[in-house]
Amino acid sequence: MDSSTSRRNFLKTAITIPAALATGPSLLTASAETVTTRAVSSQAASAPLPMRTLGRNGPKVTMVSLGGMMDAYSPDYLDIAWSMGIRYFDTADCYIGGQSEHRLGAWLAKYPERRKECFIVSKDHPHQGPQQLLQMIDTRLAAIGTDHLDLFLIHGISPREYGDKSLDWPKSDDFKRVIDQLKSSGKAKMVGFSCHDDWRAAYLMSAAQGGFIDAIMVKYTPFFTKGDAFDQGLDACHKAGIGLVAMKTMRNTQDVPKRVPEFDKMGLEVHQALLHAVWSDGRISAVCNAIDNVNQMESSTTAARTYKAPLHISQVESLRQLILAGRRTMCPGCTACDSVGATTALAFQDIARFVTYYECDGNRAAREMFQALNPAHRDFSSVDLAALRDRCAFRTDYPEIMKRAQRYFV
Repeated sequence: MDSSTSRRNFLKTAITIPAALATGPSLLTASAETVTTRAVSSQAASAPLPMRTLGRNGPKVTMVSLGGMMDAYSPDYLDIAWSMGIRYFDTADCYIGGQSEHRLGAWLAKYPERRKECFIVSKDHPHQGPQQLLQMIDTRLAAIGTDHLDLFLIHGISPREYGDKSLDWPKSDDFKRVIDQLKSSGKAKMVGFSCHDDWRAAYLMSAAQGGFIDAIMVKYTPFFTKGDAFDQGLDACHKAGIGLVAMKTMRNTQDVPKRVPEFDKMGLEVHQALLHAVWSDGRISAVCNAIDNVNQMESSTTAARTYKAPLHISQVESLRQLILAGRRTMCPGCTACDSVGATTALAFQDIARFVTYYECDGNRAAREMFQALNPAHRDFSSVDLAALRDRCAFRTDYPEIMKRAQRYFV
């Protein structure tokens, strides 16, 4: 998507226009008249985006979720999202230096009547085990200014951050009891975890075996190999009635063309076609996107409203080839990278993610994320990075990425 506008530029150039809509000239390619029209129309929000049920017995959620990690995330920006039909809002304890939840709370305080229509998610880091969530929930609720979360997640579950025992949490009696307490208290309607780790297939399968997790937010690509470990994990969760939300789906599209004839004929930009590819997997309820500007929001919400049927397998393959031809700082997710990640201490996928946050998002907190890694998890001196690159199905240039990480973060 259009990356010419950084989040910092959004904040620096924000102007006040009707309906408390803030945006800047560098944020939009649309005319000022169009922006003002949008602002006025946001007083009366458009109908919600198309929805899917989250899990077997869960609520309906809009197919697009507004991620909460962008600097543009603010009450005014949330107003725009609402006006475009988004009703699913994502945040976490650590986003935007801890400000994301407060910004969401300020918006809810301005429009308390909207709370009943919103699906609100937050996350936290229970490093001492799932029992910590029982205390953490109160902090998250206070930060947002609400009496309940629609979904409460363990943030970024992985053996590196939570230890090897966390692989069994999704099927442990302890976590089940915690979830039962959170839900019976009314403070969280659904509970689960997010995962973008090399072990994501194992966590998915663990959750399916436990059968009590409500929803999972997982790093997802539509380019997985049918029948591989990731596909099996998704299928097992879906059959167990666990809701699945895709994330990190657009992270590898920085340099892809905006339009190609194959998707032009369908009235879709390439980025919209990629969203359609994700929704073509009926197991996925929603895509959580870091939407940087209003143009991206329009593109994503239009894609949701125009989705009618799954893409053909040949169209998904065309998308894969387009992404292969671009410059990437993250593997979209392949079996080779996941299997290597399970056998090496180097957190190469996390490091690639931090480089992406820094380069593409202008997120300077990526340096702290990198430095918070255990030294053994960022030591690549004994790792054959060239072999890792050559094994990756998407040829992600890990040698170059590690060099950039050293230059940026050390």
